[in-house]
Amino acid sequence: MPATLEDYVAEARSTGRVANLPTQSHIAGKSIPTNSDKHTDAIEIFDPGRGEVFAQVCSAGEEEVEQAVAAARNAFRNSSRSSSRSSWGDSAPAERATILFRAANLLEQEAARFAVVECLDAGKTLAQAQGDIASCINTLRFYAGATDKVFGNTVPLGKDYIAFTMLEPVGVSLHITPWNYPLVTLLRGVAPALAAGCCVICKPAEQTPLSALMLADLLTRAGLPHGACNVVVGTGEGAGAMLARHAGIDHITFTGSVETGKLVLHAAAESVTHTTMELGGKSPVVVLADCDQAAALEGALYAIFENAGQICSAGSRLVIEKSIHEPFLERLVERAKSLSFGHGLRNPHIGAIATREQRDKIERYIKDAQNRGLVPCVGGNAATDPETRKGWFFEPTVLDKLDARDPIVQEEIFGPVLAVQVAEDAQEAFALADDTRYGLYAGIYTQNIDRALGLARDLQVGQVTINEYFAGGIALPFGGNRLSGFGREKGLEGLANYCSVKSVAAKIS
Repeated sequence: MPATLEDYVAEARSTGRVANLPTQSHIAGKSIPTNSDKHTDAIEIFDPGRGEVFAQVCSAGEEEVEQAVAAARNAFRNSSRSSSRSSWGDSAPAERATILFRAANLLEQEAARFAVVECLDAGKTLAQAQGDIASCINTLRFYAGATDKVFGNTVPLGKDYIAFTMLEPVGVSLHITPWNYPLVTLLRGVAPALAAGCCVICKPAEQTPLSALMLADLLTRAGLPHGACNVVVGTGEGAGAMLARHAGIDHITFTGSVETGKLVLHAAAESVTHTTMELGGKSPVVVLADCDQAAALEGALYAIFENAGQICSAGSRLVIEKSIHEPFLERLVERAKSLSFGHGLRNPHIGAIATREQRDKIERYIKDAQNRGLVPCVGGNAATDPETRKGWFFEPTVLDKLDARDPIVQEEIFGPVLAVQVAEDAQEAFALADDTRYGLYAGIYTQNIDRALGLARDLQVGQVTINEYFAGGIALPFGGNRLSGFGREKGLEGLANYCSVKSVAAKIS
């Protein structure tokens, strides 16, 4: 009888582990042992809810990087046209769809195990991890259904010509992903890349590589040709940097910090490699006086405290009209005080901070703010699990009446810290909302649709939601402007990253 979610949770709570986790990079359809003569470093995988190691994986080096690139290039286009098996790049859309649908069904069957692993390696609550896996299943099915909808166009050049465009897979894509949403962020790039006919190499964050390795095995079992999906586990400075500058990579999709993104861009420039960059944000939740305040309160809480605030598009700034500021803030602070935190397997409201370094970074921001005379309305302290006194947590924190230039307003903290900015009126709220170097996301709460759509039109961000934060899903394109990066993932636009346009013109008599 297959194990249930309750079985996996019970195992993890009693042993601190999940059995039979992968330990090696996945290249050309199988786990690849590292060359122990050249590098013997093991990467320890921590459970943030306990602050303890629960797994280890081998760190890849140059040899594994070269193997992964060679495997991906060979799977994309077989060197021998006489091969009995067509390459993934030449495969029919229906074949790609069948395999992606099969992968979605397998992930659905194994969702409980994936969710518990995500809970352990990323510090998520179990409910959040389950939601992530459900999202991943939807992503696979969405792009499975899109494989035969990658259309070109006809171009009218006159009656003596036939002209058209073809969309072809760009080649081998590299996916460098962060630790906050290990599988969600990976699949929103890998699924459209595979749907377009590309082969992929994944370089997950070294802190959270397990679900990527599990996905590669799952895709192989779903029938994906060997080499079409490879996972190289290693550090960013090692394996990540080698892959980013490799001439065998045709496209890089990167999600992470601005500073690391700049390094990837410099590396990609060596081979003039195309890139899609998602670099985070400092997103506003704009609450106007005429809003449904109950809905706005729920939205503001969800926007910053979901996943302990470790979301690129987190609503980390509350921009609120002065006339409703004090009663709204009072209710928000009371709700924040009521939020529980602890190990994700117990399903509290808020889980752990994914790494000790990130927890310490959040703490430094708050201490610096306190040194400037700011006093949190609630929270403001690093913490441990109230039950075990272990792990890396940070209290839900709110700082009120901040100046527009304060670092808490301007800089991405990436934790459960909400900066409140008070606006005299709607016009000033609009100005404050757009007043950072980032441009990823914004939420608006108002019952005046003209104001909402006017702000949506004028804000320099990649996505705007009205009267519900995080509205949308895999069908809606996602990406940023300014320091938040460029390019779009998700939706049919996400396929464009992995397609090359070829124009054909024929003169006819």
